[in-house]
Amino acid sequence: MNRLVDYTADLHDLAALVAGGADTDDVLDRALAALAALIPHDLAVVFRLDGVRLRAVAATGPLASPRVRAHGLDLAKYPTIRRALELRTPIAMAEHNHAGEEGDPFDGVLDFPHGHACMVVPLFAGERSLGIITMDGRACGMYPPEHVRLAGVYGQLVSLALLLADQASLLDRYRHQLKEQNQLLTEEVGGADACRRLEASRAPAMADVVRLARQVAPAALPVLIRGETGTGKEVLAQAIHGWSPRVDGPFVKLNCSAIPENLVESELFGHVKGAFSGADRDRRGRFVTANGGTLLLDEIGDMPLSAQAKLLRVLQSGTFEPVGADRTVRVDVRVLAATHVDLEKAVAEGRFRQDLYYRLAVFPLRIPPLRERPEDIVAIALEALEAESARSRRGPWTLPSETRAVMERAPWPGNVRELVNALERATILQGKGPLSVEHLGLLGQGGLSGPPATPPPSPAAYAPPALPSFEENERRYLAALLDRTDGKLYGDDGAAAIAGLPPTTLRSRMVKLGLR
Repeated sequence: MNRLVDYTADLHDLAALVAGGADTDDVLDRALAALAALIPHDLAVVFRLDGVRLRAVAATGPLASPRVRAHGLDLAKYPTIRRALELRTPIAMAEHNHAGEEGDPFDGVLDFPHGHACMVVPLFAGERSLGIITMDGRACGMYPPEHVRLAGVYGQLVSLALLLADQASLLDRYRHQLKEQNQLLTEEVGGADACRRLEASRAPAMADVVRLARQVAPAALPVLIRGETGTGKEVLAQAIHGWSPRVDGPFVKLNCSAIPENLVESELFGHVKGAFSGADRDRRGRFVTANGGTLLLDEIGDMPLSAQAKLLRVLQSGTFEPVGADRTVRVDVRVLAATHVDLEKAVAEGRFRQDLYYRLAVFPLRIPPLRERPEDIVAIALEALEAESARSRRGPWTLPSETRAVMERAPWPGNVRELVNALERATILQGKGPLSVEHLGLLGQGGLSGPPATPPPSPAAYAPPALPSFEENERRYLAALLDRTDGKLYGDDGAAAIAGLPPTTLRSRMVKLGLR
């Protein structure tokens, strides 16, 4: 009678532990400890089913060891275990079960005597097989029927614990995914707004870009978006997403030049806990966050070669392994890449994989610089002023006709980003009302100058030589910018703010271009 009371109490405690959502490891340890008190054994092991393999996840008893806890089984080699899973019933293994080709599940790990006590308990939930519990004793003989029945009851409780743990893990992954999406995703109106802005363009050069972008949007092909810094490559990427069947999916972006080289793979593909110093938990990368949607890889030319190889594999097969993991993840992501650098030159210099370049450049698009589409300058400026007024609750501002004419003639080497920055500076100098050429820092026929209090550099500083490379133009522009700010990078009047770049990005560009 006392023994039955003990059984009932142990079952009640274990059921309460499972239903209470306790940690899976704690549940498994408690379950195996309870079994030890009821069914004599020298080793009890919980194996999880992973495809056609069983891997140990918990072990207890005098024979439990690190080798046992790292043990795995190929299901195809053990017909008795397969039968237990198929029949959903515990099996006490007889001496003949270990004879012949099947052998003992712990052969090569433990030296059990021939004919020792052994039992397999299936773990399952509904139609899903979860794994098994094995119980072994060094004494010879079979487990009696009452022990087999009792082990089956415990197996059902352990199955419930594993099922709840799987569901909790899945919910936790969804929670982290939603958290990362909240941090990374463009606002829902971003795609629609980008489509509207591009379609509103009155420049013939942009009409061709919009037409081609609309044609490629429904496809799943990668698109390589090229253009000078500040031309609006991200806006075009958002529009392609907005015109595509993936419009209801996430739009995620990663600036490859803004991430330290040793962290790019983790940002893209995620990592598992302990993969490297500081990896204190599993992390989902941008590819998983963008699953079912679109991923924009900005400044793709700055991606390290090691990450380029994994990116090529994702583009070809849709699969990758997170950093530090041995499991393969499959995703459905449309990749858009953007760059202002000469990728052909990077390929020739060995800084960019040729096979990846050809894969990305299946459908290239070039956004013309602002100087090639002056018809859009005033419209972009008016929209920026309206947005600034709504954000700051100041203004409104207007652009007189003479200011508009000068704006349309200005070269704007920094393109849309420079135009918006000039407008923001002007709204600080002029709280509301008309913005003059002086407020915008424009000189003469569209020459660029600084704020009125600062003597402007000569417009010739921005005049490119015949057929210059983009790097040469960029170096000239940044050199003039640094000269204007006396080398100051940070602050509202620093070079980074004027150029519309993060200070770290500007510094890396300076180093690359040999500027101090």
